[in-house]
Amino acid sequence: MAKGHRSQIKRERNEQRDTRPSAKISYARVSVQKACFVLDAIRGKDVQTALGILAYNPRYASSVIEKLLKSAIANAENNNGMNVDNLYIEECYANKGPTMKRIRPRAQGRAYRIEKRMSHITIVLNER
Repeated sequence: MAKGHRSQIKRERNEQRDTRPSAKISYARVSVQKACFVLDAIRGKDVQTALGILAYNPRYASSVIEKLLKSAIANAENNNGMNVDNLYIEECYANKGPTMKRIRPRAQGRAYRIEKRMSHITIVLNER
């Protein structure tokens, strides 16, 4: 057990919180592997370059990640008062979400399992 009053414990916990602007999408209907192809292309880039890459990337995941990046930029501007021109993507990663299991009928009465995978995608920005 931590010592001290409940408010003191909360204050200490909040001091350790990450203050970098970020955005997260949970249960995105794209697999982690497919999302990582797009995330690897924008990792470490400034936000204007990343938005350009996402706009012309033909993959489905790029449209989802573009929307998420715009949300992270808005969070940085409104909540943290950061300048949009100085922002860059410090971290971006996709974690595995739950898998929906479906059945596909096949020949001779067999049933094959189809796995529709989901992911949780996170983008963390920072200022140069």
